Amino acid sequence: MAAMMRPRSGGPREGGGPGGPRKRYVRKKFCRFCAEKELQLEYKNVYMIKQFVSERGKIVPRRISGTCATHQRKLTVEIKKARAVALIPFTATQVR
Repeated sequence: MAAMMRPRSGGPREGGGPGGPRKRYVRKKFCRFCAEKELQLEYKNVYMIKQFVSERGKIVPRRISGTCATHQRKLTVEIKKARAVALIPFTATQVR
């Protein structure tokens, strides 16, 4: 039966369809720390660090946050310091 089925066209990778591939507007991400030189990465600045931690407690990756590689490495170290000092939790709280 699988041999009789026609291959699908316009799959998720092809982006096809009746009108052809759609162009999406993707906003250019920029490193907040490179743009604003006065911003300092410190583990004590909990409000800023929380923006780079997901609801589940995971560190947000570069491709989503938009930070450059240098600042992402520094940010990871500062998040780990803040977790060790118990300023931010390691994981999300569990509700039972």
